[in-house]
Amino acid sequence: MHVKSMKSIDVREGSLLTLELKRAYYVPVRDPRVSDLITWYFVTLQKAIDIIWDNIRWELRKPKLVRRNGVLQTLMGLKLHNPIIPKGEKFNRMLRDELMKDNPYAAHWVDAIIRKAYSTIKSWRKRYLKGKARKAKPRIKRRFAKCKITLMKIDYKEKSIRITMKPHEYLEITWRGTWFEKRVEGWLVGEVVLKDDRIIIPFKNYKIVKVMDIIGWDSNELELTGYTPRTGFIHLDLRPLQSMKIVYEKKKRIAQSKGKRELYEKYVRREKNRVKDFINKLASQLPRTFPNTLHIFEDLEKDDMIDKGRVGKGRRKRNARTPWKTIHKMIGGKAPIVRVPTRNTSKTCSRCRFKVRDLREQEFECPRCGFKMNRQKNAAVNIRRRYLEGGGRKKRRNRMRGFPHRDELEETMKVDLWAGVTQSGQRLMTWWGDDRKPHMKPMKPRASRRPHIKQYKPP
Repeated sequence: MHVKSMKSIDVREGSLLTLELKRAYYVPVRDPRVSDLITWYFVTLQKAIDIIWDNIRWELRKPKLVRRNGVLQTLMGLKLHNPIIPKGEKFNRMLRDELMKDNPYAAHWVDAIIRKAYSTIKSWRKRYLKGKARKAKPRIKRRFAKCKITLMKIDYKEKSIRITMKPHEYLEITWRGTWFEKRVEGWLVGEVVLKDDRIIIPFKNYKIVKVMDIIGWDSNELELTGYTPRTGFIHLDLRPLQSMKIVYEKKKRIAQSKGKRELYEKYVRREKNRVKDFINKLASQLPRTFPNTLHIFEDLEKDDMIDKGRVGKGRRKRNARTPWKTIHKMIGGKAPIVRVPTRNTSKTCSRCRFKVRDLREQEFECPRCGFKMNRQKNAAVNIRRRYLEGGGRKKRRNRMRGFPHRDELEETMKVDLWAGVTQSGQRLMTWWGDDRKPHMKPMKPRASRRPHIKQYKPP
């Protein structure tokens, strides 16, 4: 499911959600025509970006006036100049005519290039206005060619795709007999991507999910801390991921000091594959352990966490190790997720909602009501509450929706469920207890067929 903002989704317990599932597999191909097409596509795409860039207008950004707490304030963006991307029928016709010169392929390939060029420029503009990109023209570095759906003829019965290369010249590919054939039975085919030695075929399907629980997750360095009144606090161990990063950082540093480039690249690939494997298992096992659940995550900006002016060197290095956004994205492909703003989730008291100014200790202590709790647990409760309450005029009505009574809240706050990713098996390894975490061992496949964890019931 696509990651959505807090305002774009409103789900109650018992609601039905349409979960969009996506998968992508590749089929090897050895055809010199594909390489020739990619070469022309690569050059023409950069030419289209150059033309659009040369016609961008730069305007001064006007300050935005907002009213906060009854006071009128002026907001200024990070960039003084605002790039205006050219558009309109006249410019599009000029751009298409320029790219159609000496075009040996079907005209729809030019339309696909124009769409990709605009997408690249818009993505750069968005990052530029946020201060994440320089005022420099985007450059295409990887060789590929993205095919429009109008250039494809899909035969689901024969499990084949016919791609139009030139007028009356086609490329036939099939996924019949491949290892993923049964995995995508009944799925829809999207726009394929051509590479020099393979063709990537995306598949899409939809699944109806009945939301029976909502978990708020606080993303930390060594664990994901979740909270739901049905279970209590959930601690998902990320220490194996940190161990991989630390071990391979040392190996890469040694290989780099000895000047062994091939060995260094080998460790880079191995680290990437093992981290990806861990995150894939986490994303698969979490929805199976907590089925029919809506997961609430923070909308983290990692650039702020690794900024030299804000964060110290040690903390900056530790923050760079954990790929939180990748974890959230992979879980979003298996279960419905929502992102909420991160502001003051750790500094707000989950009992009386008082906001402390400075929070440096691991334990949160409210100066107003004296409430004490681990700061990660406190943030998990606030993240879940922030989604349930929403905002605006519906805030008071939504406050009663799905959030527990104070007595029930206090009781479930005493319960801790620990969970860890297993190397094999369908679900997470779980155990009840306190902060004592046992050593994680691979679970045997037969041990994974355990019933779902029992829901906590207050005595």
